[in-house]
Amino acid sequence: MSVEITWWGHATCTVEDSGVRLLTDPLFVRRLAHLRRRRGALPPPQAAEADIVLVSHLHADHLHLASLSRLAPGTRLLVPRGARRAVPGLARVAAVRGLAVTEVTPGEEVAVRAGVRVRVVRARHDGRRLPVGPHLTQALGYVVQGAARTYFAGDTGLFDEMAEEVGPVDVALLPVGGWGPFLGPGHLDSGRAARALAALAPAAAVPVHYGTYWPIGLDAVRPHEFHAPGEEFLRRAGLLAPKVTVRVPDHGERVRLP
Repeated sequence: MSVEITWWGHATCTVEDSGVRLLTDPLFVRRLAHLRRRRGALPPPQAAEADIVLVSHLHADHLHLASLSRLAPGTRLLVPRGARRAVPGLARVAAVRGLAVTEVTPGEEVAVRAGVRVRVVRARHDGRRLPVGPHLTQALGYVVQGAARTYFAGDTGLFDEMAEEVGPVDVALLPVGGWGPFLGPGHLDSGRAARALAALAPAAAVPVHYGTYWPIGLDAVRPHEFHAPGEEFLRRAGLLAPKVTVRVPDHGERVRLP
């Protein structure tokens, strides 16, 4: 059994399992507000090809309307419950593109195709559509259950019940950084991600959510926070979870994991 992961940058990955393509938090732009894409070419058109798209929370670098508008008509979209109320533009994009939007909450399961299901789990992260808006939605993670069990953590901090709520997994896609020189609460850095990896104990892991976008004009401010998290996660994982195979792909690289 194997699963193939393509990391397109930030939290955007294609997960291929049993002939099903799942896309996480699509972000296909060169610039987002004060952020500029500093590494990796823009994902090619085929990056937007998916049977189902998993959106972890409503922050604009995870639920990005212009990127969702690149999806093919009929694409299914899983979003946190309350997303359509909190982000009115989501309904407009879905109507124009013919997307099938389903709002989900932790504990639910969604059948994608025979042999592949998606289980929704909790994340510890502020799920609001910032910078304004009430806290209407909860941040989510997803476990893709096919030939392998692949955990996409979205954005999350480390919490005591993580391993119990996620359950046994074969592959973990874990955030290890961010898009600025400092990480706020509700995030994993490379050290906390390695601790999460040790608790989850999958067969393999891929670090995501780092080394793609950086604030314009802050190149000289803690640049190691942009460049280093992937390799630092690999180093720390070797100490805390030495039995886990960690792959650190380049942008656009496709890796096959056991």
